[in-house]
Amino acid sequence: MFFVDTIEVTGLGNRGYLAGGERTAVAVDPPRDVDRVIAAAARRDVRISHVVETHVHNDYVTGGPELARLTGAAYLVPAAARIAVGHTPVHDGDVMVLAAEDALTLRALATPGHTPHHTSYVLEEHGAAVAVFTGGSLLIGTVGRPDLVEPRLTADLARAQHASVHRLAAELPDETEVLPTHGFGSFCASGSADGTATTIGKEKAANAAFTRDADTFVADLLAGLDDVPAYYAHMGPANAAGPAPVDLTPPAVAGADEIAERLAAGEWVVDLRNRVAFADGHVAGSLNFEAEGQLATYLAWLIPWGKPVTLLAESPAELATAQRELVRVGVDRPAAAATGDPSAWVRRGETPASFPRATFAGLAAQRRTRDLVVLDVRRSSERAAGYVEGSLHIPLHTLHRRLAEVPAGEVWVHCAGGMRAAIAASLLDAAGRAVVAVDDAFAAAEQAGLTVRGCPGSEQRR
Repeated sequence: MFFVDTIEVTGLGNRGYLAGGERTAVAVDPPRDVDRVIAAAARRDVRISHVVETHVHNDYVTGGPELARLTGAAYLVPAAARIAVGHTPVHDGDVMVLAAEDALTLRALATPGHTPHHTSYVLEEHGAAVAVFTGGSLLIGTVGRPDLVEPRLTADLARAQHASVHRLAAELPDETEVLPTHGFGSFCASGSADGTATTIGKEKAANAAFTRDADTFVADLLAGLDDVPAYYAHMGPANAAGPAPVDLTPPAVAGADEIAERLAAGEWVVDLRNRVAFADGHVAGSLNFEAEGQLATYLAWLIPWGKPVTLLAESPAELATAQRELVRVGVDRPAAAATGDPSAWVRRGETPASFPRATFAGLAAQRRTRDLVVLDVRRSSERAAGYVEGSLHIPLHTLHRRLAEVPAGEVWVHCAGGMRAAIAASLLDAAGRAVVAVDDAFAAAEQAGLTVRGCPGSEQRR
């Protein structure tokens, strides 16, 4: 009897897997913090005999080489992938025996599209397919994006993606469980979909890769591609070179004077507390990236690569969780850290800084009586579906480079729900701007009486 355990990497919208039988198992696309995978194997009382990659990842640093080293497992990577770390190359059609006593095998299927070398792995029991690890190929309701390798290859990879998912459907029974790595909020997915589980049959019925012809599918896929996080440019090279082992030991403790010195030196000081607490009181010049939000994605996206970062957290546990999130995207060692209350992070005689929060109703009321700068920091694809009339649009991931474009005056900044607006507000506050963070769902903007343009079917009003 086989098992499949999911290793959730929720902050990045990814999953890794541990699958096997009574005594041995395979790890598929493991995250960099491999202790989680080792713990899962210990709970199952199985030995990890194989570690496999569906592709060279562009959105996170893999734990594959380190996991293979620690467990003595064979490290399997698609043969066409160019990596420097030692591995066993996998070709289309290769079969690996996972557990002879359970008649479990893993069969490789070339599924190019997300990358040119992308490979899926079919888990078979007694020769029958029971599940397929599809990596960045067939996802739940969508497919992996084809534009992360080389712009000149994007159109061809999009067409290959269509052919690959059709190959999966042609070779596998409808009841085969589909187990993707991406697609749970990851920017590696070309779209989003509801649900956490699926099968080949369900995807054939609903996924656009099956319901649209190749030309239509490719055109729609290319037209819908969204922004790519800047740190993705560093992930592929790191994985190809072979990532260093993870160091999750606590950082050096920084006092108020050191925090001030690091800020004065132009380093980033990141406050991990929730946005309500940050707005109420924080170290002037610090930036707010909530530990409970998409910390790794947005901090790695915005921070100049390699710049030292000091982390401020409410508790040691919050700090440890943030460190774990950040090593997954190559932000390895904080320069320093502090935990506790912001009153202890500012120098003697100084008081924490603060800024107000508001709702869209508050924005509407203030806008009737005075001039305000309304800043929308959502992505372009979000704004295209509707925006507040007269608002300035600067996507969050570009704001730190474009602060000079924000007109003079009090800035009311919003996103779709509040988290990104809090990051943007902290950037503006650190730059000395008067700012109000709109902590509200964008759907409330029109309800509050603001004119929303470009939203199909909406009533245009002031």
